[in-house]
Amino acid sequence: MVRHVQKFVAVALMCTAAAFTPVTAQAETPADTLIQAWAIDDIITLDPAEVFEFSASEILGNSYQGLVGYNVKDVSEIFGVIAEKWEISEDGKTFSFTIRPDMKFASGNPITADDAVYTLQRVIKLDKSPAFILSQFGFTPDNVDAMIRKTGDMSFEFEMDKPYAPTLVLYCLTATVGFIVDKELVTSHEVDGDFGYNWLKTNYAGSGAFTIRDWRANEAVVLERNDNYSGKAPPMARAIYRHIPETATQRLLLEKGDIDIARNVSAEEISAMSTNADIVIEDGVKGSIYYLGLNQKNENLAKPEVRQAMKYLVDYATIADTIMKGKVIPHQAFLPRGFLGALEDTPFSLSVDKAKELLAEAGLPDGFTVTMDTRNTNEITAMGQAIQQTMAMAGIKMELIPGDGQQTLTKYRARNHDIYIGRWGPDYQDPHTNADTFARNPDNSDDAASKPLAWRNAWDIPEMTAKADAAVLEADAGKRAQMYVDLQTEHQQTSPFVIMFQEIEVLARRKNVEGFVVGPSFNDNSFKAVTK
Repeated sequence: MVRHVQKFVAVALMCTAAAFTPVTAQAETPADTLIQAWAIDDIITLDPAEVFEFSASEILGNSYQGLVGYNVKDVSEIFGVIAEKWEISEDGKTFSFTIRPDMKFASGNPITADDAVYTLQRVIKLDKSPAFILSQFGFTPDNVDAMIRKTGDMSFEFEMDKPYAPTLVLYCLTATVGFIVDKELVTSHEVDGDFGYNWLKTNYAGSGAFTIRDWRANEAVVLERNDNYSGKAPPMARAIYRHIPETATQRLLLEKGDIDIARNVSAEEISAMSTNADIVIEDGVKGSIYYLGLNQKNENLAKPEVRQAMKYLVDYATIADTIMKGKVIPHQAFLPRGFLGALEDTPFSLSVDKAKELLAEAGLPDGFTVTMDTRNTNEITAMGQAIQQTMAMAGIKMELIPGDGQQTLTKYRARNHDIYIGRWGPDYQDPHTNADTFARNPDNSDDAASKPLAWRNAWDIPEMTAKADAAVLEADAGKRAQMYVDLQTEHQQTSPFVIMFQEIEVLARRKNVEGFVVGPSFNDNSFKAVTK
């Protein structure tokens, strides 16, 4: 359970104070504590049924466990975590899971089938943003009790409406929405039938390597080693995230030794620190992509020619070579490189003349005025300003509206934006993860149950939705890959998404800090084996 425990908060405060205290000798972080500087203003909740943000996903990946996992160096290697084994019925519609014996939550409560069933049913009944990862298998609040059912103290069945590809099902269960919560602990905090939601938003009920002890919005997150963890005990007694959005400040703290890892390092900081013998730069290709979402409720953005024109008004090459140097590769399709069926064609480049022609065809030869919401981190701000300048070359006057991660996400999820500059990471390692959000929108109404990115941008696409639905059921891998290539090719040319880059995650660490794992998704990033 998260407790505002004085000694852990004191550690975070002392480390924060060190950044602003003159020193004559190099500082040093506690030997048993990992301290990271990161922009964590996107954290909205700590409930696995609701978490859908980058930093919170990483925190949960180090503090919760799912039924299954995979090798981050070879994602095709899937293995059991809380689940000891599973079997699939002959008709392909039912998975029968057996829970691994003798595992415990951090509370000391044993992990049983009750916890797994409760967790998965709770996701569907709460119906928060990431619920679609599981509801796509035919689960509803009305049928989930019958479809996900306990068959023994340590076994349960997961019955779907169709025989989906087994790897798709297993990959979906590795998402944060599939992390198992302590039923006894969560239900003890239930109020008015809320499934403990209001408590778990700021508290903890997991079984991972660390427990979440304290979260203070836009300030710090403190984790402590879980003595009931079923795996090898982490070398670090605690891990602290400090909210330091300024990259220059992160660099200064790292060079002084006041932090162990800087997570938001800019191209300029990478270059400056590369010659420092006390610092190591690490990177890893992520599945995350940067994009612009154009709200189709805006009558100008809803014009096909305008959508196309904007794809010619981003200087992809220059942004990748300067602002984001070493941190992105140009990429213009919704599936990131490395996924089955990923399209690597990049048909768009800066062409003001082409954009002006398209705007004239749309009846907007003089351009128009529009707003763009930007998270106020250095890189997003810089990219936004660069895009603002190139859009202006064709007469599109773009006003930037900065806000912290929580503010901009909340506005975007309510589809109250004009343009949103976003960063999207796959929820699991199957191509449907991105097709399901960029190329599916089964219900475009304001009160829709499913709210993928296509919905957030009010893009009504029944025909494309049907194509995505067909791809997820194709058993032949080669045919399925081609279906995704075709889908992305169409999407590139018609969608209200200006897809720009695929992310390379870069971090800088003190040379004595070893064992941090950069995974393909943020919930795969792991510090449970870090040593100092």
